[in-house]
Amino acid sequence: MGNIVAIVGRPNVGKSTLFNRLIGSRKAIVKEVSGVTRDRHYGKSIWNGKEFSVIDTGGYVQGSDDIFEGEIRKQVVIAIEEANVIIFMVDVEAGITDLDESVAKMLRKTKKPILLVANKVDNNARRDDVYEFYNLGLGDVFSLSSINGSGTGDLLDAVVENFEVEEEEVESQIPRIAIVGKPNVGKSSLINALVGNDRNIVTDISGTTRDSIDTHFNSFGFDLTLVDTAGIRKKSKVHEDIEFYSVMRSIRTIENSDVCIFMIDALEGIQKQDLAIFSVIEKNKKGIVVLVNKWDLIENKETNTVKEYKEKIQSELAPFTDLPILFVSALNRQRIHKALEVAMEVHQNRKTKITTSVLNELMLGIIQNYPPPSHKGKYIKIKYVTQLPTYSPSFVFFCNLPQYVRDSYARFIENQFRKHFNFTGVPIRIFFRKK
Repeated sequence: MGNIVAIVGRPNVGKSTLFNRLIGSRKAIVKEVSGVTRDRHYGKSIWNGKEFSVIDTGGYVQGSDDIFEGEIRKQVVIAIEEANVIIFMVDVEAGITDLDESVAKMLRKTKKPILLVANKVDNNARRDDVYEFYNLGLGDVFSLSSINGSGTGDLLDAVVENFEVEEEEVESQIPRIAIVGKPNVGKSSLINALVGNDRNIVTDISGTTRDSIDTHFNSFGFDLTLVDTAGIRKKSKVHEDIEFYSVMRSIRTIENSDVCIFMIDALEGIQKQDLAIFSVIEKNKKGIVVLVNKWDLIENKETNTVKEYKEKIQSELAPFTDLPILFVSALNRQRIHKALEVAMEVHQNRKTKITTSVLNELMLGIIQNYPPPSHKGKYIKIKYVTQLPTYSPSFVFFCNLPQYVRDSYARFIENQFRKHFNFTGVPIRIFFRKK
């Protein structure tokens, strides 16, 4: 099971800057104004060989008239509940504030590992100011500067040390097919339709499914484990930000699956929450089958309705468009077994192994005809390619100047893989390394 690290704290202490540093990109907006981070951001990070998810939460505020800040506070509560490790960030320039005290009071009630981080320690003069934060009663204080990265390594060492001890991962012989999607798209209804009984509670009220439920499915020639992803908590907690909670819960199920059946509502189409969940699946490099549920409710279908709807979905999910898209009705049991059949095909695609000799013969010939663009008069020469021994397809190209290979050329290489091999529904990773 994957680990989740949540970064919490009051506004404008540098949470998004640290988030960007941990995931290695500038995904979160950074601005010296409180309350910029309102939508949640999710990313992947790795340290000492351990991969984990990072969540950038909004700033925690009490007693504010800003309607957004009430929602941000709820999301912090959810992050504290769901994360394995919590990074509580404070600002050494401002010292302890009333808001810091409020957050600390919440954190003292949890048994989760709390790492107190004093940010903006940019010089030696500020190191002495760090000791003030021991008064919060949360143990040792890590001093760092999220802008220049100093102190980040010590923090990450402590983060991974607090992860739960995981048993050595052994690839299961039985594929795990996760049913994921936002609340109330029909996930539990699909599993009930497949197994033929009310194994899972089904209701039209969002939030019935609290925990992920495993169902062994051994019928119609299939032998696999179906996992019904919890959309949100029980319905008494629905007010606590459905979108944030559903994605938090989905992360765990996605990380522990082989293929995800990604369900969307035919009546609503792709929405912001769908994109957030799809992004989590893609980042975790899991197989994907897109299932458009409630297709029976679409009225006035014409000859090109399916084609036009499929093209619209592909444009929303671009650039990853090599995906199987099926139109089903879980309620009427239309094409639901076809969904499992395609999911198993994607599972096989994900396990595809290509010999080094075949790879080099094909890809080096393509590269010779379409070499990477030169950079300031320097020519990139790719000499060798091999597949990495990972669960999902990953390929490394050895060359003289890997730092100058553009993202557009990496996409060209990925398209060539998809053209010559069947990787439908499977994210591919391409690496360029120094020979």
